Amino acid sequence: MATNAPFVTRVTGMLTIATVIGSAGLLSACTPKPLGPEPTAEQFFAALAKGDTAAAAELSDKPADARAALNEAWAGLQAESLDAQVLSSKYAEDTGTVTYRYTWHLPKNRIWTYDGQLNMLREEGSWEVRWSTTDLHPNLGENQTFALRADPPRRASVNERGGTDVLVPGYRYGYALDAKAAAGELMPTAQAIVDALRPFDNTLDAQRLAEQASSSATPLTLITLRQADHDTVKAALAQRPGVVITPQEDMLATDDRFAPAIVNEVKKSVADELDGQAGWRVVTVNQNGGDVDVLNEVPGAPAPSITISLDRAVQNAAQDAVNMVGKKAMIVAIKPSTGEILAVAQNPAADADGPVATTGLYPPGSTFKIVTAGAAVDRDMATPNTLLGCPGTADIGHRTVPNYGGFDLGTVPMSRAFASSCNTTFAELASKMPPRGLTTAAAQYGLGVDYEVDGITTLTGSVPPTVDLAERTEDGFGQGKVLASPFGMAMVAATVAAGRTPVPQLIEGKPTKLNGDALPISPKMVDALRPMMQLVVTNGTAKELNGSGDVRGKTGEAEYNGGSHAWFAGYRGDLAFAALIVGGGSSEYAVRMCKDMLNGLPPDYLA
Repeated sequence: MATNAPFVTRVTGMLTIATVIGSAGLLSACTPKPLGPEPTAEQFFAALAKGDTAAAAELSDKPADARAALNEAWAGLQAESLDAQVLSSKYAEDTGTVTYRYTWHLPKNRIWTYDGQLNMLREEGSWEVRWSTTDLHPNLGENQTFALRADPPRRASVNERGGTDVLVPGYRYGYALDAKAAAGELMPTAQAIVDALRPFDNTLDAQRLAEQASSSATPLTLITLRQADHDTVKAALAQRPGVVITPQEDMLATDDRFAPAIVNEVKKSVADELDGQAGWRVVTVNQNGGDVDVLNEVPGAPAPSITISLDRAVQNAAQDAVNMVGKKAMIVAIKPSTGEILAVAQNPAADADGPVATTGLYPPGSTFKIVTAGAAVDRDMATPNTLLGCPGTADIGHRTVPNYGGFDLGTVPMSRAFASSCNTTFAELASKMPPRGLTTAAAQYGLGVDYEVDGITTLTGSVPPTVDLAERTEDGFGQGKVLASPFGMAMVAATVAAGRTPVPQLIEGKPTKLNGDALPISPKMVDALRPMMQLVVTNGTAKELNGSGDVRGKTGEAEYNGGSHAWFAGYRGDLAFAALIVGGGSSEYAVRMCKDMLNGLPPDYLA
C-alpha cells in the first residue's frame, strides 16, 4: 500500500477539486474555498505601491532583508509611484506563486512595466512572501539593486540651406586657478599660466594672478577657450597644481568666417530647441556600484536639425567680394520667390559699426528711383515710353537739382532717364506726388515696413511723408530724408523680381512677424520696372555687369557731407541683392563688388 499512497493522494486531490468546481453552484454558500496565497500577495503589493516598505517587508519571511532591498529599489529608480497588479496565482499545499505586473512611474514621465513572480510560503497556516530579489524583478540577482541611468541625446546641429553644418555640439574649456590646490607651487603655476595664455590674453601678470587667487574663496576664473586653442595649451597647464580645467557644452561654429554675427544670433534663438529628449535605462548594480545588466532601455529622441536660409555658396561669394574693399562694404542677398535671406556679408571695417548690413540706415541715392519710377507708373503719371525732360539742372521750388556732372539728355523716354540716372527727371516726378506718395510706394516694396525676423535684427528704412516741396523733390532721387539699409534695398530688388513683396525669413519653421501695412506692388509697376532695370545693365550706368547673366538693377551714388556712398540694388533670376560701400564714391565700385560676388558663384546659380 505504501508504494501506491502517492498516486492515490494525487488522484484524490484531483477528484476533490473536480467535485468542488462541479458543485460550486450548490456548495458555495456552505463550503468555504481553501484560502491561497493571493490575499497576502495583494497586501504586500498594496503596501509596496504606497511606498510603505516596512509594512510590505513584514509580510515576508526575512523582514530586514526585504525592507533594505525594497528601500534600495525605490531609491535607485528615483520612483515616484508604483502600480502592482496580480495576474494569477497557484499553490500546492504550503508553497505557491503569484504572477504580478509592476508598473513603475519614474521621473520625467518615464514608465517601466514588467511581469514577474512572487514565491509564497505557508507557515503555521499563514501565507508569507518567501523573500528573494526576484520578488522585485525576475532578473535581479542577490546583492543587486536597480539604478536609473539617463542617456542625453546628441544635440542637434544647425545647417545652412545647402545642408552643411554651421553650428555643431562641442565643448569650450574654462580655465581657473585654485590657490589652495596650488599651495607652495602657486607662483610657478601662475607664471606657467601667463606664458601659456599669452596668445589669448597678453595682459596677464603672474604676481597679480597669485594675489587674486589667494584672496578668492573660489577658484579664480581665467579664460574660456575653444577646442583648438585648448588643445594648444592643455599640455603645458593640465598637470600644473592648482589649474582647474572644466569642459563646458556649447554649440560651436564650424567656420568662424561664415556670417559670424548672424550665426551667433541664431545660436541664441534656437538654444532651447537643440537638446531633444533624453534616453534612459534601468540597470542592475552590484554591491560595489558597478553596472551588471540592462533591464530596460528606452532610446533618446534627438531634436531635428535646424536649417537657416543662409546659403554657403552665396554667403562665401558675398563675403569674398566685400573683403576685397578697403572701405566699409556690405552685401545682402535674398531669394525673391521665398524671402529666404541667402547672405549677409560685411567686411571688417563695417563690422566695427555693428550689424549695419541689416540695420544701418543710409541715403539710398538713385537706387531709390526704383520706388519713384514705380510710383509714377502706378499713378499713371508715366510709362517707360513716356517722354520726359532730363535737363542738366532743374529748378523746383527753392531747390536746384543737378544731374551727376551736369549731363543733359534733353527729352527722353522714362526708361532712358532711368538707365542714365537722371536726377532731374525723377525729382520732377516726385514733386508732383502727394505728401504720402513715396511713403506708400516704398511700403509696396517692404521699405519702411517692420519685419521681426527670428534670429536677426533688421531695419528696412524710412520714407517719411512730407508737405515740403524741396524735401519731396530730393526724396525722389534718394536724397532728402529718405533712408534705407542694404537689407531694405535688397527687399526692393526682390519685390521687383518676384512680382510681390516677399516676407524675409532666416530660420526654417519660425515665421516672420510683420508690423505695419505692406500693400502689394501692382502688375503694371512690375512690367514697367523689369525692362527699365535691365536697360541699366545693358546700356546704362551698370554696364560693367553686362555679361554676368541677365542682371537687372539700379545704381546709386548718395551724397552726404564730405563724400558719397556707392550703391547697387538688383537681381538675377531668383537672386536679389543690394550692395553698399560707405563713402565709396562712384556707384561703379558697388557694381564691381556685385560682379565679384556673381563671379564667385557656381555657374548659373539661381539664374
